[in-house]
Amino acid sequence: MSLLQAILMGIIQGLTEFLPVSSSGHLAIFKNVFHVNTDMKLTFDILLHVGTLIAVFVVYWADIKKMIVEGVKILMDCLANIGMLFSNTFGGGNKRYRRIVSGSYRKFVILVLVSTIPTGVIGFLGKGLVEKAGQNMLIIGVCLLITACLLFIADRTVPGKKTPKNITYPNALGIGVAQGIATLPGISRSGTTITACLLSGFDKRFAVKYSFIMSIPAILGAAVLDIKDIFSESISAGEAVNYVAGMLAAAVVGFICIKFVLVLVRNRKFKYFGIYCIVMGLLAIVYHFGLIG
Repeated sequence: MSLLQAILMGIIQGLTEFLPVSSSGHLAIFKNVFHVNTDMKLTFDILLHVGTLIAVFVVYWADIKKMIVEGVKILMDCLANIGMLFSNTFGGGNKRYRRIVSGSYRKFVILVLVSTIPTGVIGFLGKGLVEKAGQNMLIIGVCLLITACLLFIADRTVPGKKTPKNITYPNALGIGVAQGIATLPGISRSGTTITACLLSGFDKRFAVKYSFIMSIPAILGAAVLDIKDIFSESISAGEAVNYVAGMLAAAVVGFICIKFVLVLVRNRKFKYFGIYCIVMGLLAIVYHFGLIG
């Protein structure tokens, strides 16, 4: 893989991870059409996702910092409650337990954790299927058509006013399932989860924020699962430079696209991306049957 290919793939990742058109689908199309070999299995794909993860941290750092602080406090309160349980049960005490979910950011943390559970289960069980699907242009094309349908639904959905205080745990569970399904190449993660959020009655701006922040544990989890692949292969200095260049390109372009998606959701312009996904999906299907290329 050349430096130019790495940067181009980083730009594609940054554009398509946050724009509702499927980053995995576009990267798979790029690899299939141009016969790009990333050599180290999923390593480069992981680094591209890390690049977009950096963009999420930069844009939402104030929220993420508060969530980290409240997450630590939640853990401390849980440990304290376990201690009080033993004290009250075996020591005859009568101490009051600490309230775990107090405040919007604590609720936000718990909601993201609830969403992560089905995403992790689906991602783990379907990993082999996803890898094989990425090599089949017919599947990619069909998934892009599914993404188009979801985007048309999102455009016609009247946004609600739900923020963490009003969001239910079944809402979070359903959105997590949607994110898990979106691991299929061609099904947009952002498009699917934002649509799921809007259908659940989320406030428009919070739907975008929730969609992007909930991607953090999913991406980190995928990186941890594939860490053995990263260290099982040796790479040259030139390859390392290419990989880092692709990651940085994804981060910069991703930052710009997050800002754009906020405007996109506010003005309800998903249909244009839906049309784009239809075109790309049909082209992928036609390519699969050898009619072009």
